[in-house]
Amino acid sequence: MYGTSNIRRVVQGALSVFVVALLTCGITVAENNESERTSCQSVVDSEGTLESSFQNKTSVQDKRKPNILFIMSDDHTTQAIGAYGGRLAKLNPTPNIDLLAKRGMRFDRTFCNNSICTPSRASIITGQYPQTNGVLDLTGNIPPKRQYLPIEMKKAGYHTAMIGKWHLKKEPAAFEYYCVLPGQGKYFNPVFRVRGDKPWPRNTITRQGQHSSDAITDLSLDWLKNKWNRKRPFFLMHHFKAPHDMFRNAPRYDSYLADVTIPEPDNLHDQPAKGFGSVASRGYGSGLAKGHESWQLGRRLGIDQNLKDREYTSANYQKYLKRYLRCVKGVDDNVKRLISFLRTAGELDNTLIIYTGDQGFFLGEHDLMDKRWMYDEAMRMPFIVHYPKVVKAGSQNDWLINNTDFAPTMLEIAGAKTPDYMQGRSFAAALRGESRPDDWRTATYYRYWMHLAHRLRVPAHFGIRTDRYKLIFFYGCTPAGGQRTPTAWELYDLKKDPFEMQNVYQSRQYAKVVADLKQQLWKTRETLRETDRNYPKIQAIIDGK
Repeated sequence: MYGTSNIRRVVQGALSVFVVALLTCGITVAENNESERTSCQSVVDSEGTLESSFQNKTSVQDKRKPNILFIMSDDHTTQAIGAYGGRLAKLNPTPNIDLLAKRGMRFDRTFCNNSICTPSRASIITGQYPQTNGVLDLTGNIPPKRQYLPIEMKKAGYHTAMIGKWHLKKEPAAFEYYCVLPGQGKYFNPVFRVRGDKPWPRNTITRQGQHSSDAITDLSLDWLKNKWNRKRPFFLMHHFKAPHDMFRNAPRYDSYLADVTIPEPDNLHDQPAKGFGSVASRGYGSGLAKGHESWQLGRRLGIDQNLKDREYTSANYQKYLKRYLRCVKGVDDNVKRLISFLRTAGELDNTLIIYTGDQGFFLGEHDLMDKRWMYDEAMRMPFIVHYPKVVKAGSQNDWLINNTDFAPTMLEIAGAKTPDYMQGRSFAAALRGESRPDDWRTATYYRYWMHLAHRLRVPAHFGIRTDRYKLIFFYGCTPAGGQRTPTAWELYDLKKDPFEMQNVYQSRQYAKVVADLKQQLWKTRETLRETDRNYPKIQAIIDGK
């Protein structure tokens, strides 16, 4: 696993760090303008440049099991991570996360199977799809006996800890240490639930005067410095609350982007565009335009209600994005603190670092906000891995991966097998740079259950996404069959139409594609035990289509 070729990669990676450092903080500072000099200087702290945080203090011959640091933010979408490119990359919102990608692997086709916090987290902790683990919506929970990932990690010899946003209701007792937010938690003066003398959830501590991103990182650093049993590798799940709505940043970021005009997506205005969506989706959801604001984002943000429609949408967008990106900036700076600790402790190269979000998020695309939809902005998850002993620096991966695969992958890295009860599959081979297996999945499944919930008005739907196509069926009702909305199919050719602007389901040239995808969809639902046998009202709608 740690052969000559991998050692060569480490050496080459170290040289590239030195070269990039010279180019970035030498030539750039010397030749570029003041704003670029400021940007470069912002990556310097008392311990040196950010690049130095990735220098190795351990031997490449170290054969210990790796530590595993799983960092997850809430609603941090790929559009707001520089390493993924896109319209926001030039704003440099995530220099530290970007360096993880530069020194590691960026996964480009990672998807959740339900773009809601609790179901996504349940799939990560169990390696199972929602109908198997029982978490379909925000009311679901995972009791300690089914918190499979920390259970298996402990069996593999790891010291386990969960710090930050948990959102799975029941006590995270399968972890040896936990300090978690109640539900969504608060941005300021956050309260945390801890193990103690009183029954769960009555043992609490409060981090008075702190922003949650800082507090969660302080707690993780305290655990690493003072509570981690160094005779065992650690498995730490570090979960930020940010940048979940309503995007309340630490005061030190109030001036960040204040004088910057945030680039708008091409499909922000005049939506829904001709060709997009169907009778089941057009006009539903909530967005930034006056006529598409059922959640009242503009009112909550204090946007002048007298502005004309286009001006109103743009003003709403600017305030929305700046508040969101200020929270992202706080997350990124705290990621740097974790990296710096690992470097100083000599553990950086022996730690598998994963950075992800629990789902994607709309930042005005299609005039939409929040998540929930099966469109890529919400369904796609960032996933970045830094582990220089194995992962080639600056590599990208395009396997179809979903959040049920996270647990099996981490278990393989930990030297454990995937239990039979997990439905996901390890992609550790991808980290090693191996070719995609011939029997790897060709489609990933998605289902949103919370029909028209929370004034966000997203109809219930399910579908599959392949490398090239996405097929969605909007069945439009609650599990009991209530609140019916129109039913319809949508098909997007992601090769020709990566931003999903043209529903081609009715096009004759795609008739065979539709037939093949439907066959795949029904087979996938059966294989994953995601059918509607227990929901006869929904099944009746499906049978009618």
